[in-house]
Amino acid sequence: MSYFQEAKAHFVASHQHPINQALHHLTNALAIAAVILLFIDWRFTLVCLVLTQVFALGGHAVFEKNEPAFVKYPGITILASLSWSFEHWFGFRRFFRRSNPQT
Repeated sequence: MSYFQEAKAHFVASHQHPINQALHHLTNALAIAAVILLFIDWRFTLVCLVLTQVFALGGHAVFEKNEPAFVKYPGITILASLSWSFEHWFGFRRFFRRSNPQT
């Protein structure tokens, strides 16, 4: 298993509560918006980035009651998180499962 696959498996395992999952999907959307808003006004980017942390850490503290995945995999968690959200948002998970029957 690659380092990315290991980090993503840990990410998925530490995000089981449906409300926490919804909050993390929201934080990923806000992170993408922050990048776009950086070209419009940096203050909007700052607000988005603060909200991502509030929602993500709040989801772990209130609903999941565990430590965030970035504690164990600090460098790659954002990529694992975005990959996880893209799979849910755009149905990539079904496509990959169909093309690779071993998973």
